[in-house]
Amino acid sequence: MGAAMCKLSNKVGQHVRNRSTGCKYTCHAACRDRVSLDCHPAASPLSQDQINNNTHLQDVEKERELRTELSREEIGLRIDQYNSRTTDHLKMTLGSTGVYTGFIKVQMDLRRPVTVRGGPRGPGGAVMGEAFYLPRGVSNTLHISSNNTVRQVIVALLNKFTVADNPAKYALYKRYRREEQVYVCKLADGEQPLFLRLMAGPDPDTLSFVLREQQTGEVMWDAFSIPELRNFLRILEKEEEEQREAVIRRYALYRQRLMEALTEARGPS
Repeated sequence: MGAAMCKLSNKVGQHVRNRSTGCKYTCHAACRDRVSLDCHPAASPLSQDQINNNTHLQDVEKERELRTELSREEIGLRIDQYNSRTTDHLKMTLGSTGVYTGFIKVQMDLRRPVTVRGGPRGPGGAVMGEAFYLPRGVSNTLHISSNNTVRQVIVALLNKFTVADNPAKYALYKRYRREEQVYVCKLADGEQPLFLRLMAGPDPDTLSFVLREQQTGEVMWDAFSIPELRNFLRILEKEEEEQREAVIRRYALYRQRLMEALTEARGPS
């Protein structure tokens, strides 16, 4: 009876009302104690950035706790378990000081061109950088220690590819699976990738690393040098010319087919 009265008052809207945070059921404040609801909070739509950020903060706190709580013996046990599960012979080694070394694979997922050292020499004999696109999806394996941070890993990756760009332009992300969902989270500069690899195990489906440009919403043009910007302009001009030629060829083909259709429709003159 109380529930029915509350529904009626919800329609009339003449009194103070209480609203359920789950199913949004509304009733009088005075009727609240007489109403029993079996509802569950609806999942609020979250953007991928919100999901990543919330998950990322929780993961960082857990990782900090693990780093401070795990003893040398526990680290050694986890390394033994890791080595017994790896299938690519990229094992970890525990040193006498408690520092361990191992391998991580990083996928390069760069959308903008990079400047590579060793290009042609410019005025005065200075070596010029050459800009080009790295193949997307290519992976590189790094041998690092548990002390190496994300920032150091980024620098080592750029050095391997002889990339002359400022390391601050790039960020390291972790891609992992949780409850059949795949998440991608940006790692803080001070985090230790090898520790994450050890905790997740050797399976790349459980955890993998990806190098991307910083996601700032806008391109940080001030971080590029004048030669880099000129190289970008040359690449854009080349792409523009290729697109222009493709459009011209496509419409020339349309014109040819249209003329052929007109000739066929008119018949022999």
